Amino acid sequence: MTESHDCRDLIRLFDDLFAEAHHVRLRGGADEPLYEPAAGHRPAMIHFRADYFASALHEVAHWCTAGARRRRLQDYGYWYAPDGRDASAQAAFEQAEVGPQALEWLFAEACGYPFRPSLDNLDGGSVSKGRFEAALVAERQRRLQRGLPARAEAFRVALTAFYAVPAMRAGGRR
Repeated sequence: MTESHDCRDLIRLFDDLFAEAHHVRLRGGADEPLYEPAAGHRPAMIHFRADYFASALHEVAHWCTAGARRRRLQDYGYWYAPDGRDASAQAAFEQAEVGPQALEWLFAEACGYPFRPSLDNLDGGSVSKGRFEAALVAERQRRLQRGLPARAEAFRVALTAFYAVPAMRAGGRR
């Protein structure tokens, strides 16, 4: 986290945008990221790791990517295979992660924060960093050309305004 990038600002921006309209809150301090769907009067909760700015951006990207059905499921109904995945499991992980990580990248750019792709498989040995990064570049470009879903665009606009980062034009240039 840089001095100008405080998770409390992300929480406030997110909650101001989505708490009432979508009955969801963003919270840090978790040992592991977790999405809990709303239950009764309790809003849905997006928990991000510790006070990691990148974790908050990543978890918001997952929420913005998840459709209405997935937002009713614990952790959006995703599976998670721990570190040490074989090639097949890693390929499935990368396929599931390319969309959210491309969105996380756009969020990071919107607030002037560095983005680092995560293959999340340090002990697996079946990782193709180049292939995944190429897929991320292509997905980021596709999202810029087609436009972002409404929730993602609203968050990106809020980040851009708060951090006073020049808006990105279609095609990926400022």
